[in-house]
Amino acid sequence: MSLQDWLKSGRFKAHKTGSREIAQLLAAADRDLADAHVHAVSTDRRFATAYSAALLSATAALAASGYRAPQEGHHYWTIQSLAFTMRLDGKTIEKLDKFRKKRNISDYEMTGMVSEQEVGEILSVVQDLCAAVEKWLHEHHPELMRE
Repeated sequence: MSLQDWLKSGRFKAHKTGSREIAQLLAAADRDLADAHVHAVSTDRRFATAYSAALLSATAALAASGYRAPQEGHHYWTIQSLAFTMRLDGKTIEKLDKFRKKRNISDYEMTGMVSEQEVGEILSVVQDLCAAVEKWLHEHHPELMRE
């Protein structure tokens, strides 16, 4: 499988991005990551906000690679795309997918189910991911990293 295969199957659409879109995605990811550290809000909300930072970073990597995920299942496919865009390891992608599922349950089905430990875990993974995406963008798509 490749991103090109996913494009042919309709999982992705071709997308032309620019430095402005990438800057906006990264700024939103940074904002969400900072907000996820605010202890005055619930652990559910902190978890969801940290997850949002991961999704925004993954979206930036996907856009830089020339693709976007359509609405149907876009969280899942955007996270899975990290295996191709950044060659992210399967273990990290599995963690991100676990976080995606947990966020869905806490947002739509049952509140109060996220522990402080889980917030710590997602924050650690997402901080690393956001830093890795920015580094990858500088190395592989420097033209998109102009302010």
